[in-house]
Amino acid sequence: MGYAHDYATAIMHRGRVPMEPVDFVPDWADRPRKAKFHPGAETLPLPEPVHEPSTGPADGFDLALLSGMLQDSYGLTGRRLGVQANTDLAALPHYTQANWSRGTASGGGLYPVAVHWAAGPGGPLTPGVYHYAPHRHGMRRLLTGDVTGDIREALGSDAPAQASGTGQYLILSVKYWQNSFKYNSFSFHAVCMDVGTVLQTWRLWAREHGLRIAPVLWFDEERIARLLGVDHREEGVFAVVPLEWAGDRTAGDGGPAAGSPDSPGSPNCPDSPGSSAPAVRHRDRERSLRVLAFETLHRIHEATLGRAADRPAPGALDRAAALAPRGTDPLPLPAPAPAPIGVHAALRARRSSFGRFDASRALAPERLAAVLADCAATAVGSEAERPEGPGLTSLYVFVNHVEGLAPGAYAYDPAARALRLVVPGPPGPFLQRSYFLSNYNLEQAGAVIVPTVRTTAVLDAVGERGYRLVGAAVGAVAQTFYTSAAAHGLGAGVALGFDTVSHVEELRLTGTDEAPLLIMLLGHERPRPADFRHEIA
Repeated sequence: MGYAHDYATAIMHRGRVPMEPVDFVPDWADRPRKAKFHPGAETLPLPEPVHEPSTGPADGFDLALLSGMLQDSYGLTGRRLGVQANTDLAALPHYTQANWSRGTASGGGLYPVAVHWAAGPGGPLTPGVYHYAPHRHGMRRLLTGDVTGDIREALGSDAPAQASGTGQYLILSVKYWQNSFKYNSFSFHAVCMDVGTVLQTWRLWAREHGLRIAPVLWFDEERIARLLGVDHREEGVFAVVPLEWAGDRTAGDGGPAAGSPDSPGSPNCPDSPGSSAPAVRHRDRERSLRVLAFETLHRIHEATLGRAADRPAPGALDRAAALAPRGTDPLPLPAPAPAPIGVHAALRARRSSFGRFDASRALAPERLAAVLADCAATAVGSEAERPEGPGLTSLYVFVNHVEGLAPGAYAYDPAARALRLVVPGPPGPFLQRSYFLSNYNLEQAGAVIVPTVRTTAVLDAVGERGYRLVGAAVGAVAQTFYTSAAAHGLGAGVALGFDTVSHVEELRLTGTDEAPLLIMLLGHERPRPADFRHEIA
C-alpha cells in the first residue's frame, strides 16, 4: 500500500487524531487571492453568455456557450449578505471580505481551482493558452501559439477518442496555497472535492444543452504543469476536459494539428533545431508575503501525480463499485418531483443555508426522492469509469422531519427508489454530537444525506491517482445535491467537519471499506430571512 492509503486513514480519523500541524492558525491578513493574477497579461472579455438551451441540442460549444458555462460555474454572479450562523458573518459587510456568489460550491468558499483554455485551430481565438479570470469574466492570454499537440502528447496514445479528436481543451489545476493557508494538511482532500464540484457543474450545464463533458484524469501532469508555467509541486493539474467545438476542423483527426508543437517545422517541435518545450510567458504573482509548505500535502500530491502510462484498464473500477444497499425491506419512496426550474436558474439560486433550517415544515418525500435520485445518478465521467458501469458512491439518509417517514437512519436503494432502515429512532442528538462546528443545527434539517465511497477499494483498483477520483466523485455528488435542492426550492448545506468514525459506527459500516466523506443537509429554511442580494451578472 502507498501513501494515499495512509492519507485516507488520517482523513477518516482526523476527528479523533488531529492531523499535523496541530497548532496551526491561518494568517488571514496575509491570505492569498481567490484567483490568479497575471500582471501585464491581456484580458479578452467573453461575449454575452448563452444560459438557456435552444430548442435542439447544440452541434458543439461556441464562444457564447463556453461563456455561459464558465459564468454559471465559476464566474462571480452577485453579492450576498444574510443573517446566518457561519463564523464569517461579521466580516461579510466589509467590501474586502464580500461574499460573491458563484454557481459552483467550494470548501470554505475559497475557490482554488484555476481554469485554463488551450485553444487550437478551429476555434474563435488565436491559438494559445488562456486563463479564465472569474472576477472579470474574461480570458487572459498567457501564451500565443498552438500547444494542443503538446496536450495530446501529455494525454497519451490511449486517451479517449474525444480527447484526441478535438482542438480545444479546458485544464483544471489547483494552486494549493489558495486552500492550504487555511486547511493545511487537510487541503488536498478538500481541493479534490472542489475539482469535482466544477466538473459536475459543467456536466449538468452541458447536458442541458445536449453537450458532453468527459474529463481525463490520467496524463503526464508534470508536462502540462510546465506548459502552464507552474511548479508542479505547488500547483496540481487535476483534469483535462476536451471540448466538442462546433465546426472544429481538427475533430476526428486524432493527430497533431497544423502548427502544433508536434507538427513538422514547428518552432516548438522537439525535432526542430533550436526548439524548446512551450511554456506560458505570463506567470501568476502571489499576494502572500509568506507561503508555507506542508509535508503531508506535498507527500500526497507526489503520491497521486498523474502519468498517462498509469491509466487504468476499462472496467478496473468495477471491483470498487458501491456495495448493495443494506437494511430492512425496502420502503418505496414516491415518484421524484419534477424540478420546476432549469440548471441555469438553479445554479443562480444555489447557496448554503448556514443555520437557517426550520423543522416546523416537514420535507415532502417526493422532493427528497428527487434529490436522492439526482445524487445517485452522479458520476465524474472520467476515462476510468464505464458509461454504463456501476457507481462509486452509496447514499445514507438520516431522516429527521420528512412527511410519512419515521425518524431513523436509512440506506438509499437507487434501483428500487426506496429506503431501507438501518437504525431506528430520531438521529438529531447523534448528528449534533458528532459535528465539530456551530454553524448548523442538524436536527432542524428535514434530512441529512451521507455519501460514502469505498476509498481503499478504489486505490487498490486504479492506483494512488484514484484518491483524486474519490474526492472528485464526492464533490460531484455535493454539487448535484446543491443544484437539485435549489431547483426544488429547498435549503441545503454541505459540511466536512464531522466525526467520520462515529458515522461509520452509527451506520453499521464497521468491517466494510465504506468511508463517509460528507454530510449534506436538506430541508426548508425559516421564512422571511434577513437577506441582501445584488446581482452583477
